[in-house]
Amino acid sequence: MPLWLLITRRIAVMVISLFFVALLTFLIVNVLPGDVATAILGDTATPDQVAALRGSLGLDQPVLLRFMKWFFDLLQGDFGTSLTFNRPVGPMIAGRLLNSATLALICMIVVIPVSILFGAIAAVKQGSLLDRAITGLTTFLFGMPEYVLALGAMLIFAIWLQWLPGAAMINPGESLFLHLDTLVLPVLVISLGGATYIIQMTRASMIDVLASPYVRTALLKGIPRWQVILKHALPNAMLPTLVEIGLSFGALLGGLVIIETIFNFAGIGQLMVMAVQSRDVPVLQACVLVIAAAYSLGSLLADIASMLLNPKLRN
Repeated sequence: MPLWLLITRRIAVMVISLFFVALLTFLIVNVLPGDVATAILGDTATPDQVAALRGSLGLDQPVLLRFMKWFFDLLQGDFGTSLTFNRPVGPMIAGRLLNSATLALICMIVVIPVSILFGAIAAVKQGSLLDRAITGLTTFLFGMPEYVLALGAMLIFAIWLQWLPGAAMINPGESLFLHLDTLVLPVLVISLGGATYIIQMTRASMIDVLASPYVRTALLKGIPRWQVILKHALPNAMLPTLVEIGLSFGALLGGLVIIETIFNFAGIGQLMVMAVQSRDVPVLQACVLVIAAAYSLGSLLADIASMLLNPKLRN
């Protein structure tokens, strides 16, 4: 099957998935207890004031009608207006999305080479003390919730040792590189959590490849072991790892919600938490859609890379 047709199908599936993500998010938010008009005006507001604000915000209209209006505006590039701040949603999330994407990219730059290196070492030294140490550490980190890692890192490095700031005081749209010291703890925590998947995937793939006949044949021919590992085993073991890396970027962007909240980082995850607390449906809808799109795009790029490297996957 032609590659362009496979890509077209994946894009169509991605668009349909994003539509249902947006619809389900809209419906779920609207059945939650509470009212955005009351949240804006406060508990002292009179029923008439609440009703007037609901009418001005369009909250008195049917849910599906409001969703369709929002969706058709979205097709024209309009994410709507924040119910809480009365500002266009697009510019609100632009600076925060840039911060989150930059933080995720820095983490991926750190995580990918380190994870592949440790995964390959564990596979080459399978059964050794080093392999057991790497596997045990990744298993421990895999089972450790991110908020525990974040609070532990903050306690040790920010409170006890006082080496690093415990909060990332960065404004939306402000360059992250003006406050490099505030990025260390978030990058450390995110990298520790994200590396576990790639290390285990690389290790498992490398073990399978090292046991394959062509690797054993290359070793029997007298080719140096390091050359067989670097030129033959590692490239072939990278196919499943590429898929995991592509999925990791989208998952990383969505997983920043906890980290950004703990470290007070001005990213899209923190904005989404604020939108949930204030029932700001347009902002929440835009945040969820952006994160879902990032996850889908990462998966698409990983699939394309896999199909380019392995033509058998196109059948």
